[in-house]
Amino acid sequence: MTSDTATRSNEMTVLAKSKPEPGLWMETRPVPEIGPDDVLIRINKTGICGTDIHIWNWDAWAQRTVPVPLVTGHEFAGEIVEIGRNVEGLTIGQRCSGEGHLIGKTSRQSRSGKFHLDPETRGIGVNEPGAFAQYLRLPAFNVVPLPDAIDDEIGAILDPLGNAVHTALSFDLIGEDVLITGAGPIGIMAAAVARHVGARHVVITDINQSRLDLAGQVADVVPVNVATTDLKSVYPSLKMSQGFDVGMEMSGSQQALDQMVEHMVMGGRIAMLGIPPGKSPVDWSRIVFKAITIKGVYGREIFETWYKMIAMLENGLDIRRVITHRFKVDAFQEGFAAMRSGLSGKVVLDWT
Repeated sequence: MTSDTATRSNEMTVLAKSKPEPGLWMETRPVPEIGPDDVLIRINKTGICGTDIHIWNWDAWAQRTVPVPLVTGHEFAGEIVEIGRNVEGLTIGQRCSGEGHLIGKTSRQSRSGKFHLDPETRGIGVNEPGAFAQYLRLPAFNVVPLPDAIDDEIGAILDPLGNAVHTALSFDLIGEDVLITGAGPIGIMAAAVARHVGARHVVITDINQSRLDLAGQVADVVPVNVATTDLKSVYPSLKMSQGFDVGMEMSGSQQALDQMVEHMVMGGRIAMLGIPPGKSPVDWSRIVFKAITIKGVYGREIFETWYKMIAMLENGLDIRRVITHRFKVDAFQEGFAAMRSGLSGKVVLDWT
């Protein structure tokens, strides 16, 4: 049973992709009914993601991926208000976030515990009803309880922080010089994580000066606007000679990847989270002759990434300043305008 069943309406407010055209629409939908292995979460805060902007813009990726109509959103924090009869270890009133990738249980990857690699993965807010709603149905398996030290605002951006942590921890960073291309919110958070775990220097590049300024406020990094500054010019002040040991490509820009390859040491390692807009020409001979390792990063390791990022947040990692805008959900259009401007960090919507 639930703590608020008696008082809760059977209807809820949602933000939905209701038409195959740009925009989202605030609508009323029935509160979802949960199954025996699910929980119902009352949403308190949600983050707006780059994926949500693709869905708002209704670009080619969204058109071929997102069913219409669909409740969108996948970054959230809230409180459990109903529990399925088979669920153990969770309680009504418990604060939580959750893994937005819904996985199958029969693949080789899942059966070996590599849940984030399951080929049957479906995403809430992309393929299945999402978190831009007053209530979210989620399998209990996907629930991540929140400790008191992590408030709902930070809980609502754990999903993208998890992308940053997964990318940053792909390779050993202790004492290494790190290059991050792309100063969006995930790139900035990855920079903060890299410094937190012991990187020697972290340089973050972009051509958007406002985002580079934000990076400098969030983390102890060296921001470089590569539209106006030669990246190699920062080497002397950082006592670097050969180049960077580890790269994290977060922008999806082919130019950024090419520049990263040029600035890696022999035997350098690159983790790629950024998604190029289409097929890109790659100078593979350069990568081979520099003996560079490239790892593609998808989502979060379920649930190891969640464990590590919560532990880091409890142990001094501070990424709050990456949140630059906060709106009540009724002002969601302003929130999306801020994200679409390219001048914001993370944008959080308040559903309370």
